[in-house]
Formats: sequence, C-alpha cells, structure tokens
Amino acid sequence: MDLELAGKAFLITGGTDGLGLALAERIVAEGAHVAVCGRDEDRLTQAQARLGGDALCFEADVTDPVQLDEFLAASLERFDRLDGVVNNAGRSAGSPVATSSDDAWRDDFELKVIAAVHLTRLALPALAESRGSVLNVLATLARTPPPNSTPSSAARAAGLALTKALAHEVGARGIRVNAILIGLIESGQWVRRAAASGTALEDFYASGAQAAGVPLGRYGRAAEFADLAAFLLSARASYITGVGIALDGGLSPAI
Repeated sequence: MDLELAGKAFLITGGTDGLGLALAERIVAEGAHVAVCGRDEDRLTQAQARLGGDALCFEADVTDPVQLDEFLAASLERFDRLDGVVNNAGRSAGSPVATSSDDAWRDDFELKVIAAVHLTRLALPALAESRGSVLNVLATLARTPPPNSTPSSAARAAGLALTKALAHEVGARGIRVNAILIGLIESGQWVRRAAASGTALEDFYASGAQAAGVPLGRYGRAAEFADLAAFLLSARASYITGVGIALDGGLSPAI
C-alpha cells in the first residue's frame, strides 16, 4: 500500500528515541522528510545517524515555548512545508493524588498538554495549507485511569479531549486530528528500567505482559506503533479524524 508520504514533511517531538524514532524511520523509509526534537545530545547524534543527512534533528525542550517556536521555524525553513505534527514527547509520572505535589502536576501538564497545544496552534497555518494532520501520542489510561496513575492519566485524558475538540475546530480547514492510545509497547524507558532492575530485557517484557494480563501475551513493538502512526498521518486515512485508537494488545477494558 502506497501511503503517499513521499516528499511530504513531518515534525515529531520526542523523536530521538523509542516510539518517536521508530516513526521517524518509518516516515523516512516512505520517502518523506522528518524533523525531530529532543534534549539529549547523544540521542540527537544517534538519531541523525539513523535518519540520514536530510533529517533535521533539533535540540529543544518542549516545555520551553521559545525553543518550540525555533524548532518549527527551522523545520519550515528546511523543508518549506509541513504535512503533519506528532506530539509524542512525554514521560510516565504516577502517584496517589493525596501525596502528589502541585509542582508535579504543573510539570506534567506543561510537558504533555501545554507543549502540544502551543506547537499545534503554531503549526495550524502550515497544516491548513497542506491539508495535513495532527497526531497526539497518548496512553490507554486516558480512558481507564487506574489508582496511583496521576498526573499522567489526567494529562492524557486532557490530550484526548484536545484531540476531539480540535478535530471539530479545524476539520473545515482540511486538517485531521487523531490520537494513538498506547498500552505496553517496547521502548527505551523499559530498556532502562530492565537494566536498572538487573533483569534480562526479554524476561522483563515477558513478565510484564503476564502480570498486566495482556490478551496477546506480549508487549507491542515500536514498529507496530510506527505502522499505525504512519497510516494515520497518510492520505489512506483521509476520512479519519477525532478518534483515539488503542494500541494495547487488547489490554484496555474500554472499547
């Protein structure tokens, strides 16, 4: 299936590692241009090597609006177009509400909600010109938050509401807005947790999937995320907007 991504340009936050990098590689393989941002210089260097010289690997902290503005400006200068924005930057943060701090909530919403709103708002004129799309990378706990999952679950729920509201606002301009709600997917954060616990990665994934009760019996793969994300960004998904699609091996109890 031709996704018709060749020659188009996409911007991915948190794109130097894990799911973001997997999607960037998938997009490049389809013949598209890609710009990714991250804060870690080593990961930026490694991402540049994997994505090739055409890619823009930009050092930026998404919680800094000035740096986000510079990232988008550099992307538009490099590629002279923008066909999609992927709000992927984030990290897991969960604790009981009773013992959480106001600062923890502010920090999490700045990272996962405010940054996405700021970048998307800034990108809308270019996306309207290309009739492009926005993809928000969220988590299944946006719909089914377990105990001790805030502020992340609350921030992800806000991201889901943003997805639906914005899809209604910009549909007339030809812009689509969707979300992927991930469950347990192989990524750099799990690799680091396995190493910290002294557990072999294969055993870490197997025991984690079993403990969580994933119906398919395993963690998802970054390539599986990239395939779904690339499809949602493509012309093949031209009549899909305002939806959140779970990528969780059947784990979430919500349909």
